[in-house]
Amino acid sequence: MGFTELTQVCCPFCVQMKSIVRSLRHRNFRLFFSGQSISLIGTWMQRIALGWLVYRLTNSAFLLGLVGFAGQIPTFLLAPFAGVLADRRDRHHILILTQILAMVQAFVLSFLVLFDLIRIWHVIFLSIVLGIINAFDMPTRQSFMVEMVEEKKDLSNAIALNSTMVNSARLLGPSVAGILIAALGEGSCFLINAISYMAVIISLLLMKIERKNVKPHHSKVWQELKEGIRYASNFAPIRDILLIFALVNLVGMPYTVLMPVFAKDVLHGGPSVLGFLMGSVGLGALGGAVYLASKKSVLGLGKMIPIATILFGSALMVFSTSRVLFFSLGLMLLTGTGQMILMASSNTLLQTVVDDDKRGRVMSFYTMAFMGATPVGSLIAGFLAGRISAPWTVFSGGIVCIVGALFFARRLPKLRELVRPIYVKMGIIPEIAIGIQSATELSIHRK
Repeated sequence: MGFTELTQVCCPFCVQMKSIVRSLRHRNFRLFFSGQSISLIGTWMQRIALGWLVYRLTNSAFLLGLVGFAGQIPTFLLAPFAGVLADRRDRHHILILTQILAMVQAFVLSFLVLFDLIRIWHVIFLSIVLGIINAFDMPTRQSFMVEMVEEKKDLSNAIALNSTMVNSARLLGPSVAGILIAALGEGSCFLINAISYMAVIISLLLMKIERKNVKPHHSKVWQELKEGIRYASNFAPIRDILLIFALVNLVGMPYTVLMPVFAKDVLHGGPSVLGFLMGSVGLGALGGAVYLASKKSVLGLGKMIPIATILFGSALMVFSTSRVLFFSLGLMLLTGTGQMILMASSNTLLQTVVDDDKRGRVMSFYTMAFMGATPVGSLIAGFLAGRISAPWTVFSGGIVCIVGALFFARRLPKLRELVRPIYVKMGIIPEIAIGIQSATELSIHRK
């Protein structure tokens, strides 16, 4: 028995782990993974600190929703144009610029808080600034993934590992933020976030990207945008994935902006309780991301979308009725699991079936569904929470998520038929399997 065979027999866990992290063998993705792992901890610390700062300054659920709206509506408005830019320009250079600008925004916010100069209009303005930056950063980063991972067979693993990284930071960041807010105030979290951007900027500068010859674009931006919209709306798998994802982000994901209300008024806690709640979401999401990273193929991800959405919606509904911290933490863990499986499955399927020359635009629509629908939902959630209470607002959102999942599940067989030829072309499904299935269907039809 050779060493390789002996390792597989004696240490199946090692073999499994090697499969889970297989995309890290690509140098550029490995650099990105390490830099982002540090930077995202700071990002989550800032998100938690910002929500607590707004609620401390205003004691208003509506203003929590308004700040969430202000920080994300620029993405909804600008992401489509950013997608065209990502298809036209050097994505590597765009990412370096967006990370530098985000670092400056965090430094300004930390200065205003640490010197007690902060006002609610400052928060709204700086949230809009960061939203504009994210509008260009997110679709570019999503479409840049294929340039960091040279072999497409590792793309789904890289997306799942990226989700693992994001949710590891979501697990650690809120917990650290809760402690720091209680000890030093919100400004310390903003300052740490600003410094953490150095890691991802350095990792981007160290990358060796093969420069592709960008074809000159003689058409106008608006024409290319319309072409992308037609492509996404006419191909049912892309359209339906974007629609269910947008629905969940509109009615379900805004639960995050109401977390300070649940932590303070429903569960009668402080910033540490808020950190624990969001940390539980991160822990559940981390588990979901690791599960997806362990999958060796994209096959089966389609059915995971409605399953994950039902899990997400059900957990939100029960969470809204809980008044016990321990029970609420468990429900937030399930919420995070469903949320992550939905997000990563949708992202992976879109990246798999989209044409390369339209990748930036399609991923900008994904960004719109993620960061665009959420601000509208945040504004609505903040308004409803002030009228019918935060628990009833979250409960209602969970119901709508479940209804949307059931509609998507009904469409799933048709979507599989449309995606199957793409999978055959990519070698994900062997052509012989298609021939056997077609012959079987024909035989059944004749009978």
